[in-house]
Amino acid sequence: MIIANPIYDVVFKRLMENEKVAKFFIGTLLEQVIESVQVKPQEFTYTNELAGLAVFRLDFIATIKTETGENKKVLIEIQKAKNPIDLMRFRNYLATQYKKEDKINNENIILPITTIYILGFKLPEIDSPCIRVARNYIDLINKTILTQKSDFVEKLTHDCFVVQVDRITDRYQTRLDKLLSVFEQRNFTDDKEITKNYTYNPDLEEVRTITEILHYVGTDPEERKQIEIEQEAWRTVNAMFEEKEKKYQKELEEQRKALNEKDKALNEKDQALYEKDQALYEKDKLIEELMRKLNEQK
Repeated sequence: MIIANPIYDVVFKRLMENEKVAKFFIGTLLEQVIESVQVKPQEFTYTNELAGLAVFRLDFIATIKTETGENKKVLIEIQKAKNPIDLMRFRNYLATQYKKEDKINNENIILPITTIYILGFKLPEIDSPCIRVARNYIDLINKTILTQKSDFVEKLTHDCFVVQVDRITDRYQTRLDKLLSVFEQRNFTDDKEITKNYTYNPDLEEVRTITEILHYVGTDPEERKQIEIEQEAWRTVNAMFEEKEKKYQKELEEQRKALNEKDKALNEKDQALYEKDQALYEKDKLIEELMRKLNEQK
């Protein structure tokens, strides 16, 4: 089956618009049954006036309620490339969400936050395609892990999930494997990597729904055009960042070279001063020796 690559914002948005898919995606990662979910894409535009470029992109906020009655806010971020602007933007975005109250049953409350990062690049230190960065409550006096949670602590700290799509393999066993399979970055139909052949036979209703949505998005001309626009825009942005990075590295190397030359000159100057001091010292010793001999002759 031909499906669209869900790593693109416009494609992922189509998935999150389906409540069943949103519950499956979030619930599978969090390993919780999601009773209800509301997903709201948050618009963000990167603008470069010199290049005449405006890139529209989305972040996703999901307000969920688990089967235990717990309400949470889930922030979902897709980062296709490792650009500093994306990292700093999301840090600021995360800070904003920590300050923001949410309305639950017409009441303003502060919700605990969980973050999900879907990365289009590899973290060199981590081989796993999907990790959870979790928190433990540790009693430092008794050196034990506490099982009781605190509402105060939960609202000031958060768990984090990281998916590295380039590290997803052909495993197709668990519920998580089957979710990750649609993000697998292989079997592309062309060099643009917009669509790919999905080679698995979905045996979960939710995965069948996902592949049906992605098949429509990947084969509909208008939907594909939107993906191509997003792809081209970010290709331009990435090229700009690469050019800036090269310029920065060149300037850094020139500064390093200038500092090395300056250090060399200072070392040579220090050496010359040292040799001059040594010469003066030898001269003073010679004078002292002559004075001693003169005194002895008297």
